[in-house]
Amino acid sequence: MSSQLHPDSALEQTDECSNPSANPSFNDVLEQRQLSRRGFLKSSVTATAGVTAVTVLGGTMVDALTRYAQAAPAPLGGIGFASVPANVVPMTDAVTVPAGYSARVLVAWGDRLGAGAQWNPADPMDEATQLQAYGAHTDGMHFFPFPGAAGNVRGLLVSNSEYVDPPLVHGIVPASAYSSATITLDMVRAQQAAHGVNIVAVGKDLIGRNHGAWKLIHHSPYNRRITGNTPCEVRGPAAGHPLLRTAADASGRRVLGTLNNCAHGHTPWGTYLTCEENFNGYFGSASTFDRTAHEARYGLNAGGFGYRWHEADERFDLNTHRNEANRFGWVVEIDPWNPASTPVKRTALGRFKHESAGVVVGPDNTVAVYMGDDERNEYVYKFVCARKFDPKNRAANRNLLDEGTLYVARFDADGSGTWLPLVWGQNGLTPDNGFADQGEVLIKCRQAADRVGATMMDRPEWVAVHPSTREVYLTLTNNSRRGNTPASGNQPDGTTAAASANPPVDAANPRPDNDFGHIIRWRENMGSTAATGFAWDIFVKCGDQATTKTLGGSYTPDGHDGYLGNINGDDYGAPDGLWFDPSGRLWIQTDQAGDGKGDWVNIGGNVMMCADPSSGETRRFLTAPRHCEVTGVTATPDGKTLFVGIQHPGEDWSVSPTDNSTWPDSGINGPTTASGLGMVYKPRSGVVAITRDDGGVIGA
Repeated sequence: MSSQLHPDSALEQTDECSNPSANPSFNDVLEQRQLSRRGFLKSSVTATAGVTAVTVLGGTMVDALTRYAQAAPAPLGGIGFASVPANVVPMTDAVTVPAGYSARVLVAWGDRLGAGAQWNPADPMDEATQLQAYGAHTDGMHFFPFPGAAGNVRGLLVSNSEYVDPPLVHGIVPASAYSSATITLDMVRAQQAAHGVNIVAVGKDLIGRNHGAWKLIHHSPYNRRITGNTPCEVRGPAAGHPLLRTAADASGRRVLGTLNNCAHGHTPWGTYLTCEENFNGYFGSASTFDRTAHEARYGLNAGGFGYRWHEADERFDLNTHRNEANRFGWVVEIDPWNPASTPVKRTALGRFKHESAGVVVGPDNTVAVYMGDDERNEYVYKFVCARKFDPKNRAANRNLLDEGTLYVARFDADGSGTWLPLVWGQNGLTPDNGFADQGEVLIKCRQAADRVGATMMDRPEWVAVHPSTREVYLTLTNNSRRGNTPASGNQPDGTTAAASANPPVDAANPRPDNDFGHIIRWRENMGSTAATGFAWDIFVKCGDQATTKTLGGSYTPDGHDGYLGNINGDDYGAPDGLWFDPSGRLWIQTDQAGDGKGDWVNIGGNVMMCADPSSGETRRFLTAPRHCEVTGVTATPDGKTLFVGIQHPGEDWSVSPTDNSTWPDSGINGPTTASGLGMVYKPRSGVVAITRDDGGVIGA
């Protein structure tokens, strides 16, 4: 597909005018450093205590606090596989896993979910077919096991369908012809139906001819699609706010659909959190659009990402329905176990380009949700629920995400950090500065974070939390504007257009032109999920050990370290997806062009890595087909089946949809998908199920 329609690619192409800044990111940093683990522990103790040795239960207060800040332990069972080679040019159009493992396609775009006929990919997709079929462009996912031992062989796989490639949906060739095609409402409805969330029952074939293989359970009553037109309820402080009201919904409490569902989260009370990311790309205007500072801050513009929905569906016309865009950019809670339930947009968690929502329950049952805003120069957030999780009463947790405090992070150069509250009436969040109430603080969350002085980050994406230590890891995928000149930052008054500033390097984002990205991690003071302070370090700066990147002339040289990459294992770049398995292995998925060219000639295509968070050792577990992203990973409770998403194989095609890839129907990668058509018409996103041939735990 055309790269201009890929949401993340579009981010890197947005070069709006820079604004001079009165609030630059760490302009006063005199020394850039990556904290060692020892330094991280020391700063953790200092930030946590500010005390000297005080006797506590036969030890000292410092000893006790150090235990809170100790390094994550090595994963149970270690990392027990040999790395697969990088998928370099000429690339293999397949999913490759280590010797002793098997990867089989479980489901792909267009595979039927019920008893209906299987879609033929040679045909254009229509709304009626898509509503009964697996959605496009798989992203974040979670496996909800059935109760008891059955959960290792049967459960609900809930996954996001982030976006679509319109020419693939409608069979328009070449891809460039879509920009001049006549757009009809039927076309728009088909695309909207391919977005959203898939809830599908899956299980192992225990009696059939494919004994032991995972398959869809087509007759399950749990199977359903949540799409760009599914009614959603709005809850929390912004529900009913004037900025959420439209002609079709005067109450501001009922929204049609969820869009650009990127990564996700899941709650201990058994619900799924889907995160709305690049919603701005679906809106546009055929006439002059004089956008406000608020609209510019969220990247809204007349052209959008080229979907052209506004030409046939007036809901997405920026001039006709000005508030409709405010109804997207939220975390949406879904109960997969209740097919009659209505998805709920939880406004207390703030409105921005949500990438993921990592839920943590503290020792005292306090719940925190960690989130990243996936755009260059945006922020990291934490929401702390006002009420505590009740493990004995699922119903009592139903609206837990509606009340609490939203914070945004400031990362200081000494390795300490502060959670800054985004509370109306505090820290300049007042009517004089454009915030009439808490609802407006949440709707204009980016401007609120600008006002309180949060740290601008290099595209904060997925969050993963260690299963025993609660140490939080976050991928920072890239930032081509970091260290560019002239230097600028997000204005405190919230008037900076999205992704337009040129922040200087700082301690938490130490590289100019950071196309390889890095992973940051932190520990809350005293191990408390409700803490307002934390200690942080950089887990890894990604890159290529074999070739030194050349820095462009417009960038300041500060922080340029050769981009040498991971010094303890295999190279990778542009980290995106992130997940801890129950044994403590950190799985890292990447999102770069996927063609093995330019800065990626040695790293090759996209991958899934496995890391030891204690030692930093990292091995390449999976390489992907051509021109695709690896995104979404989850497992059965016993760790013996891993589900992994493959998104947009063959992206950037021009003349034919199969220019760059024919996955998953190529046959290179073993059996074809559930369609069983045995013919290749177009590449399709999907999910693979990975098992060990000896039946063991994945990765051990």
